[in-house]
Amino acid sequence: MIIGIGSDLIDIRRIEKTIDRFGMRFLNRIYTDVEKTKSDKRMNRVESYAKRYAAKEACSKALGTGFRKGVFWKDMGVVNLPSGKPTMKLTGGALKRLQEITPEGMEAVIHLTITDEPPIAESFVMIEAVKPAQ
Repeated sequence: MIIGIGSDLIDIRRIEKTIDRFGMRFLNRIYTDVEKTKSDKRMNRVESYAKRYAAKEACSKALGTGFRKGVFWKDMGVVNLPSGKPTMKLTGGALKRLQEITPEGMEAVIHLTITDEPPIAESFVMIEAVKPAQ
């Protein structure tokens, strides 16, 4: 059962200008340590940050809150499963909201796709409620 859907587009140049202007103050406010480490290792560093920014926006929409009701930027982080597939790890207010919208007796699975075609980065998040594996 799908319990949330969100998508977002961001102009990569906007993220680049923001990083140039605010540097670590911006990065530390928006991104988890895992995201910063991963993005800083990438050849296309700014694109990586932009895709993660779009993923957070899309996830906040899928949660049905945006960045309100105790959901903050760093409560959502892009992580990769062992297969390499990206997903979101939620903490704090985002995790609380996910628990609120997940039907009793079910588990939430977050599906994430991220891509870019400069100057645009895009993300799509779908939250699915599934019966726990037995």
